[in-house]
Amino acid sequence: MPTHSQEPDPAAWDPTERLPDTGRPPAGDPPPPGPPPRPEPGPDAGGLAPAGGENTTAVAELEDRWRRARADLDNLRKRHAREQERDRAAERSRTAAAFLPVLDNLELALTHAGADPGAIVEGIRAVRDQAVNVLELLGYPRHAETGVAFDPARHEVVSVVQDPDSVPGTVVEVLRPGYGDGERQLRPAAVSVAKRE
Repeated sequence: MPTHSQEPDPAAWDPTERLPDTGRPPAGDPPPPGPPPRPEPGPDAGGLAPAGGENTTAVAELEDRWRRARADLDNLRKRHAREQERDRAAERSRTAAAFLPVLDNLELALTHAGADPGAIVEGIRAVRDQAVNVLELLGYPRHAETGVAFDPARHEVVSVVQDPDSVPGTVVEVLRPGYGDGERQLRPAAVSVAKRE
C-alpha cells in the first residue's frame, strides 16, 4: 500500500477546538480590518503621552507668551530710559536756574564798576557768597577750614610746612576750597598741612 503524507482533512476540522493564543493572527490570514492597534505605553510613560496637536498648541502658546514678555521688557527699558533722560534734564534745569541770580549780580557788579571802583570788591565778594550758598543748597557745602585735623577723605595735601604755632597733622592753609561730603564730593580741598616732628 502506498504511503501518503498525512495532511489534515479540512472537513474533519472542529471549529470549537481551541488553538493556542500567540498574540498574532494565524499565518496566511489577512490582518483584521480597522486601525492598527496602539502600542501600549512603556512603564516610564505613566499614561501621559499627549497627542501631537496638543504639543503644537502648547508650543505656540509658550512662544506667544515669550514674545509678549520680551516686548514688555523692551517697552520697560525704553520707558526707563525716557524717564531717566527727563529726570536728568529737570535736574540740569534746576541747577542752571539756581545760578541765574549769581549771574544777574555779576552783571550788576560790572555795570557799577565804573562808578565806584572800590565797591566792586564788595560786590564780587557778595556774588561769591551767593554762589557758595547755591552749591550748599544743592548738597555741596564748602570746606575751607584751617586748624582742623587732616582728613584724607576731604583734603588733598599740596604741601607740608613747618609751623611751630600749629598742631602737627592739622591744616595750616587752604589753597583751594573743597565742596561736598562723602560720596557727594565735587572735589577735596587743596591744603597745606603742618609737618609732624
